[in-house]
Amino acid sequence: MTRDGKARAPRIGLITFSAGDGGNDRMLVHLARGLSEQGCAVDFLTRTAQAPYMGSLPPAVRRLVIEGHSETERIRCLARYVAEARPEILLSGKRSDAEALAAVRSAKVGTRVFFRVGTTLSARNENRSILKTWWRMRQLRRLFPKADGVIAVSRGVARDVERLLHVAPERIHVVPNPAVTPEMLAETPPLPNHPFFQPPRDAPVVIGMGGLRKAKDFPTLLRAFALVNRERPVRLIILGQGRLREKLLKLGRSLGIEARIDLPGFVENPYGYLAHADLFVLSSLWEGSPNVLTEALAMGTPVVATDCPSGPREILQDGRYGRLVPCADPKALAQAMLETLHAPPDPSFLKQAVVRYTLSSSSREHLKAFGLLPAFHREAPVGDCPGKAEGETSR
Repeated sequence: MTRDGKARAPRIGLITFSAGDGGNDRMLVHLARGLSEQGCAVDFLTRTAQAPYMGSLPPAVRRLVIEGHSETERIRCLARYVAEARPEILLSGKRSDAEALAAVRSAKVGTRVFFRVGTTLSARNENRSILKTWWRMRQLRRLFPKADGVIAVSRGVARDVERLLHVAPERIHVVPNPAVTPEMLAETPPLPNHPFFQPPRDAPVVIGMGGLRKAKDFPTLLRAFALVNRERPVRLIILGQGRLREKLLKLGRSLGIEARIDLPGFVENPYGYLAHADLFVLSSLWEGSPNVLTEALAMGTPVVATDCPSGPREILQDGRYGRLVPCADPKALAQAMLETLHAPPDPSFLKQAVVRYTLSSSSREHLKAFGLLPAFHREAPVGDCPGKAEGETSR
């Protein structure tokens, strides 16, 4: 309680130690904004001040850098933060689970620790060595049951957490990602400064997006695109960076489509690309809940996705909002792409698919999972825009 008798706004700490450019960090930034708009005091903790998406944090969110070159140093720094700030909840986003739990135990306060799982573990394990999988699962099975709760981004992820990590089902909460901001629904982003979009556009533009790594299976997308290009002229942009870039360019040359494709790298604000594309394609072998698929739908852009574990089927509601095809099947993917380009759904219809993935809806569901919603809740302001974060606080 505050001095005037009012309930204190709950403090929530969000941790990400990945410092990457993927969907995990973008979703945590969105969640920080959403929880802040719900009236929570939010701290955003990273290992570095120079990380993508940090500029999107609103001024109300406190940004803290957890310094330390070793796990022991980071735990000590985190424990000091927990002891001083006393957050009700500490949500570990990525690569910080063990350190978050150890820090709270060291601080000896009432903070509850939640882990966030954003990928389907069983599918990822199928693409790892047996020894590496055994060792990783052994570590996680010791760690995860100790958490106060687990946020799973889809039902498929939740099933994996229960079955593989032996977490009690009552501690697992399926909460959709906060992928859709009010701005995405309210206005169309400007046309990207990319030659494929410049008028007069001579062909439909297809977008793929994600880290250039095995999970996204962009080779299948390139092969499917080559088949589509035989039937009608199209262009393809794959947004993202990663170690497979040169292999993808080499495959494009071997397929004879190098003049029809472009891999411009990482784009911090990809929404103009998604909004003005004629089709978005998700070709993944596995996911958790693919944010870019949700974002494309929010823009009213037609989509085609592989029926990978897990997420696309849930987001597309068994194919109602977009065609689902088997993984690693270029012919099936090409056919779905051709059919969607020929008869695209109405944009207003596609936007209906993302109601549960909005900033306000997801933030409220997080508060409910944390056990904070009945005691504290305020409606988010309609149409609020994120401010620019100001300065860094080092700890």
